[in-house]
Amino acid sequence: MPDQPWLALYPAGVPSLVPVRHRSLIDAWAERVAANPDAVAVAYFDGTLSARELDAASDALAAAWQSMGTRRGDRVGVYLQNIPQYPIILLALWKLGATALVLNPMYRRQELRRLIDDSEASGLICSDASVDELAETLAGSTVGWLVSTSSLDYQTRNDPRIFASVERFAPAPDGDLLYLLEKFRGARPEPVDVNLDDVALLAYTSGTTGPPKGAMNTHGNLLAVIGSYSTWISLGPDDAVLAVAPLFHITGAVINASIALLTGATLVLANRFQAEVMLEAFAEHRVTFTIGSITAFNAIYALPQASREHFATVKLLYSGGAPIPPTTVERFQERFGVYIHNVYGMTETTSAVIAVPPATPAPVHEPSGTLTVGVPLPGLSARVVNPAGVELKPGEQGELELSGPQVVPGYWHRPGETEQAMPRGRLRTGDGAIIDEQGWVYLVDRLKDQINVSGYKVWPREVEDALYEHPAVHEAAVVGLPDEYRGETVVAYVSLKAGATAAEDELIVFVRERLAPYKCPRVVHLVEELPKTQTGKIRRNVLRDGGTA
Repeated sequence: MPDQPWLALYPAGVPSLVPVRHRSLIDAWAERVAANPDAVAVAYFDGTLSARELDAASDALAAAWQSMGTRRGDRVGVYLQNIPQYPIILLALWKLGATALVLNPMYRRQELRRLIDDSEASGLICSDASVDELAETLAGSTVGWLVSTSSLDYQTRNDPRIFASVERFAPAPDGDLLYLLEKFRGARPEPVDVNLDDVALLAYTSGTTGPPKGAMNTHGNLLAVIGSYSTWISLGPDDAVLAVAPLFHITGAVINASIALLTGATLVLANRFQAEVMLEAFAEHRVTFTIGSITAFNAIYALPQASREHFATVKLLYSGGAPIPPTTVERFQERFGVYIHNVYGMTETTSAVIAVPPATPAPVHEPSGTLTVGVPLPGLSARVVNPAGVELKPGEQGELELSGPQVVPGYWHRPGETEQAMPRGRLRTGDGAIIDEQGWVYLVDRLKDQINVSGYKVWPREVEDALYEHPAVHEAAVVGLPDEYRGETVVAYVSLKAGATAAEDELIVFVRERLAPYKCPRVVHLVEELPKTQTGKIRRNVLRDGGTA
């Protein structure tokens, strides 16, 4: 690997490369189970699952799905919140050599169907409350079976802040997950020779243009990230990892769930994010580590009852997905005694690949006031290049380019876009960056139009397309503007057709009926005309800078 000045900033004992020791995630999981089968692997409110119980449940589920025709390489959609069924499902699919297609349960109708069609998913697991709507959405798709489950399972507390109702719904046509576990209790799937090149997760991300693309996160990719990051933070069997990030997001799937499962730590789940519940989980389960969006930490900070006692067992907090203002880090540490470390990753890098070293204050890039996102983790090669791909000198601004075992081999069924985004295996991130002489990485500009809302990526064209469905809309442009709470907030600029009328709130509601809530504009500005280039292209950069002409 080329000269890497950042190695001097590494914590003691962290090597420049952490070798992958296993042939697959399942091999790594088997080692964890054998080491301490009765240790708690998953905690969910007042319920727990030991490693032995989790292993047996995933065996039974894998056997059930194998009997239903699921084979190595099949894509199976997981359309759930952070519940114990999620790790059971992941392990079951990996034992079959199948791929978990991680799906945001906030996606609705056509936005979900696009991903199902593109991935050619053969099956789907969903909440029992979603079955009726999904039956219509999936009609005529490649999905051959639909299994449902309830978030009420594996706990008895029924916290009303999370569970608005304790009503159970009729199961999906192909059964309830717990029913399948009981039916196939004690069964094991026929062995499948899974290796590092098999795709473990198919996670969709919006690129710089066009529709979402499925990043093929392989067993090798996940093991590389889990190895480097767990070494970086010294994670092990005595730790408890709270899943603040959603498991349908690459960060939650890898740096919350998979890293806990494969290092012997306890994975603490609390369903969807609710600030009060999450705060209490820190204390109840003696959490030592988590990673989440700055929005989540801001929501916890806003709780008047939050205190240092809630974070008494926490060793490390990391935040990624959106830039963190230095003042936010300072306020949080002053009140709770815990420093929020920055971390950077992408779906295409299988989550975290650049991070601030533990116990190290993050420096600020004085010219821009930007807090560093850290230094490259073991095994990662990082450089800043100009548009021609030529590496720039330390301190010069260009595009951040990454390579290493963490970077995915490509996008699902998109060789052309793979070659464009990852020429010769080097990922062109689209993020403007500076790497200084010490090796600190600073993100100083956005080279994409993508909007980052609380760690979720929003592609403006999708929001604009939804606005264009309104009969009064003539033109629409969507941008992301800085937001201390969310990182960025979605803002729409709309001009109306001659003689037509529509209120700002009406347009917000209109989009909310069509897209996931985080994609919807929080603000709509009605303008007479949108700024354009001489060729008629709408100038989003002008809107981002606060102008309309």
